[in-house]
Amino acid sequence: MASFMCFFCFASLFTLVLITSSAPAAVTAEEFKVGGDDGWRQPGSANETEMYARWAATVRFHVGDSLRFEYNNDTVVVVDKWGYYHCNSSHAISVFNDGNTVINLERPGLVYFVSADPDHCKKGQRLMVEVISTRSPPDSSPAPSPFSGAGSFLVAPQLVFCYVLLIAASFNM
Repeated sequence: MASFMCFFCFASLFTLVLITSSAPAAVTAEEFKVGGDDGWRQPGSANETEMYARWAATVRFHVGDSLRFEYNNDTVVVVDKWGYYHCNSSHAISVFNDGNTVINLERPGLVYFVSADPDHCKKGQRLMVEVISTRSPPDSSPAPSPFSGAGSFLVAPQLVFCYVLLIAASFNM
């Protein structure tokens, strides 16, 4: 009887470990400082006209993430595609001028930002980000469940073997 209880406890613990180890890791939203250490500013030279495009290309933005714009004596304007490409903020979606603006990325797709000063925008102070709807764990896609699909043909015999081995060991105790 004691060996059966030992087996039952071990099997329960084994099942619990198996279930918890296959649960996907929770991934939280992130806040990104636009432009990194440079912040939101007018590019200083002709070599910096693509600085925000280069910065955005290094980051994956997901729904739920946010952008922090830090700036002095300037603005952040959310515009449509036309406003972005023509540096025109006359039909702005939103305008911010507080020097420390946080914008939440609430839906997938492209989002466009410009400086309200057309000269700043034409010199490269504009940003386009693509927001992705789903976020996967950092180590690529989650592994399939051991009890679904073709993978179960490989895992199920191993589990059966472990249980048979445990039962045999418990009878020998």
